This record gives sequence, C-alpha cells and structure tokens, in this order.
Amino acid sequence: MGTRLLGLRIGLRFKIGMTIAATAVVSATLTRASIPVLVSEDRRDSVLAEYQAAAQQYRASGGQDTAGLEVDPANVPEGLRRVVLPGGARSATYLVKDKTGTIAWAAGRGEHGQLLALRRHYPQTLSEDLEQVTRNAAVVGALGASVVGIGLAAAMVRRLRRSTRQAVRIKDGELDARLPERGRDEIAELSAAVNAMAQALAARIEAERAVTANIAHELRTPVAGLLTASSLLSGDDRPAEMVRERAVRLRDLMEDVLEVARIDNGGERAEPREVELATLARRVVAGVRADRPQAAVAVEVIHGTVRETDPRRLDRVLTNLVTNALRHGAEPVVVEVDGPELRVRDHGPGFPPELIAHGPQRFRTGGNGGLGLGLAIATGQAGVIGARLNWHNPPDGGAVATITLPRHTP
Repeated sequence: MGTRLLGLRIGLRFKIGMTIAATAVVSATLTRASIPVLVSEDRRDSVLAEYQAAAQQYRASGGQDTAGLEVDPANVPEGLRRVVLPGGARSATYLVKDKTGTIAWAAGRGEHGQLLALRRHYPQTLSEDLEQVTRNAAVVGALGASVVGIGLAAAMVRRLRRSTRQAVRIKDGELDARLPERGRDEIAELSAAVNAMAQALAARIEAERAVTANIAHELRTPVAGLLTASSLLSGDDRPAEMVRERAVRLRDLMEDVLEVARIDNGGERAEPREVELATLARRVVAGVRADRPQAAVAVEVIHGTVRETDPRRLDRVLTNLVTNALRHGAEPVVVEVDGPELRVRDHGPGFPPELIAHGPQRFRTGGNGGLGLGLAIATGQAGVIGARLNWHNPPDGGAVATITLPRHTP
C-alpha cells in the first residue's frame, strides 16, 4: 500500500503526514512573506493619517507649527519631493529603510505651495520580532500538523490493512471472510460493497458447485451402464475399442468432477502415516508407465526422506502432475525427490503465464484441450494434506511443478 522511491517503500501514512506538513509549511511561508507587505502598508496608512490630521490642524491654526509636522524640511527624500511637486499629488507616503529600522514619510503641499512633511521612525526590532514569531509558528505548525496527520493516516492505514488481509482471504477462496465495516466514511462504504460482492460471489459459486455435483451424481448410473455395455461388445475391431475408451474416459471425468465437489465442500480428510517419498515416487511412475508403456518417465532421488502424510492423496497429486506433464509438456519427464520437495519436470513449452500467476483454473480449457480438472484436483488434494504447490518455468526451458510437504500433515 504504497509506492517506491529510490528503493524505499513509501506508505500511505507517510504520504498523508508529509502532505499535511508540507501544506502547513507552505502556508506559514506565505504568511511570513506577506507580513512585511502588510506591515509596510500599515505604516504608510498610519503616517498618512497622522499627516492629514496635522496638516488640517496646521491650516486651521493659520500656519502655526503642529507637533511633528515640518515645513519645507531639507531632508525630505528626493523621491517623495518629486511626487508632491506643485500641481502634483496632494499627499503621498514614502518609506526609507536603514540599519536602525524604517522611516515612514508623509508629505503634501500647503495653501501657499510650501512642503509639509511628517515622519515617523519604526525600529527594526518590531519587524524582526514578527518574522521570528512567524518562523516559530511555521515550525510548530508543521510539526503539529505532521504528528496529527501521521496519527490520522496511521488509523486509516490500519483499517485498510485489515480490509486488505480479509480481501486476500476472499481471493484465496475463503468466501466466508468479511471486511470490517466500522464507521460511516468511505472506507466503511467500500468494505460494505466488497462484503456484498463476496456474499454474492459465494452464493453463485455454491450454486455452481451444487449443480456440478448433482449432474455428476445423476450421470453415475447411466455411465456405469454404458461402461458395462461397452465391456460386452464382442470383437477387437477399432469401433468397439473406441466405444470402450470413451466410456472409460467419461467415467474418469465424472469421478474427477465428484472429487472436485468433495474437495470444495470440505468433505476430504487426510489419513497421515509415515511415507518414504522415494518409494512413493517410484510407485507413481510405475503406475503411469503401466498406462503409457512408451512414456519416458524417470525418478531421480537427490535426497530421500520420510514424511508423515496421506500416501493416497500424495499419490493422487503426483500422478496428476506427471500425467499433465506428459499430456501438455514434452518428454522426458523427471520426478525429482529432494527432501520434503517433489518436483515434476518436463521439457515442453512451459506453463501458461496465467497459471503461474493465478494457479490452476478448473473448467478452463487450455491450448491442448481439457477441462483443467487434473491440476485443480492436485491443488485441492495438496491443500488437504497441507502441502504447497508451486509452478514455474526454468530458464533452460520446460516446466517444473513443485510439491513442498509440511513437517506434519494437518
């Protein structure tokens, strides 16, 4: 839940916290930049108001000096003097900055053309104090906003991570898993939508499983009758042989569908006992060769070991993998026994990318036909005995399916 920058993972919590902190810093910087302008404008307005009041009093008194008002002073800045030349502006302001602070001037013309001016001195410490206060406020505001932002983001990220874990469980087939729906914000709305989707998906999958299982059950009797009838066919001609082959294939397919249904319904239970893996692998290869006498299948024992597992289910998994390698890969097929790992390697075109990414998908026809039940059954039976199946295409070509057995069968 984040991106990578220079090899580092940047999470949502950090992003939100830094965004809030950056906003606070920018806001404080803009405020700090605008304070000198506002102070200058305030000083201009202040000295101009004082000048206007003093000039009015000067005129009302018949030309008597008013406190602070100077007549034709020599030190009036030249820029201000040019602005208030006779016939020019009636009054104007001018700021002069030096090391001691800022001198604000206001000047205008009297009734007889004399230059009337008023000046005020503002020490530098006032401006410096304002800038320091603003700088401190920026630092404190940025730190405070960062802490608050990271805290809020952390709470949000925790909720998202909990939802992500539940969503992964749903993706992995635990359709009874649900996302927490706390609160009334957008995350809660998203969780509710995902839960509704998971519930609808679970109902649909359950209905499909029930239909598939019912069809297979309904077909058992007619298929058994068909198999019996095909065995009564006389002669060894090709038509009779084809009928017998198709009847056997139909029976095997029906049994595969029923096995998938039992796995889906949780009706399969492991019966573990100690198994010598090299012996089991040789037995599986011997059985495959009995059905395919010309198949190039071999067993290579790298490191033999004994594991507690269900031999019947492990036999089923390994048989399906070897059969799939012969059917969709290319010979020779090698079964490697390496401690708790059993690897089935072929020399064909390799597994499709979607199988490596998402695992076997039942009832999905591959490039060589089939319903995809063999690998789906292998995956399901591996799950029953607690084994893990991995699929990958080695760089030197072919495909490798790896069974990793647990130390103890669940």
